Amino acid sequence: MSNQILVPKLAIVGVGLIGGSLALALKAAGVVGEVVGIGRGLANLEKALELGVVDRYTQDPAEGVADADLVFLATPVLTLTEMASRVLPHMKPGAVLTDGGSVKGSVARAIEPLVPKGVHFVPGHPIAGTEKSGAEAAFATLYHRRRCILTPTAQTDPEALRLVRRVWETAGCEVVEMDLEKHDRILGAISHLPHMVAYSLVNAVSSYDRYEENILEYSAGGFRDFTRIASSDPTMWRDIALTNRDALLEMIERFEASLAELKEDIRDEKGERLYEFFRRSKQSRDAIL
Repeated sequence: MSNQILVPKLAIVGVGLIGGSLALALKAAGVVGEVVGIGRGLANLEKALELGVVDRYTQDPAEGVADADLVFLATPVLTLTEMASRVLPHMKPGAVLTDGGSVKGSVARAIEPLVPKGVHFVPGHPIAGTEKSGAEAAFATLYHRRRCILTPTAQTDPEALRLVRRVWETAGCEVVEMDLEKHDRILGAISHLPHMVAYSLVNAVSSYDRYEENILEYSAGGFRDFTRIASSDPTMWRDIALTNRDALLEMIERFEASLAELKEDIRDEKGERLYEFFRRSKQSRDAIL
């Protein structure tokens, strides 16, 4: 266990799976002093305190970030700018604000003009999660062997960037840096599109009305594994769909074209083309394992 305190006081805005797991990871590594939880739901904050995710909590963002060295925004994407506007005026000089939003371009462009002189902002996105939410879902090893993408801009302070990088590395992440647009295009493809497909698939199957019973009751491992992410928080995914609209629409159109190709080959009984379609997919999937 390290005895070097990286963050004397950490404020977590939104003590759920993402924010709570970061707090637990840093506590486990011995690199954080006090952890303050900030949120609206009193029951969730009390549970976070009971579980040792935070050391104290408040429902007042201004109070919670006072004297904090690092403030982590872990709320739904559409709320990030509002939360930043509420905490930034109360952050001390030298303090660092960062976030875990799955969309970076619109978030960074909205928050940067709000940052007062002497306070620093480092946009970030840990690529980790489960379909569960709330303080009870948090666990210290969520970020082990996962990636965290930081998207510094021309205004990002180098020392603040180094601190946030060290925090995520300590939590277990491999940290990479990229520009805002590249992040949003890549995440639109590898994360946002799969969630849209999973939600759509569950809705399509659950609305199948040829038979009286709910055919989802017959679902086995494959369907359940594939659609697990459709149990994710609807608020979060509504926000992501709206804030990363352009990249997501581009990927949905590519998916529609691929599905149309598959549909045509099935309809026309083109066995060789179907085999090649499935072979290409298997080859690409096997390569990432």
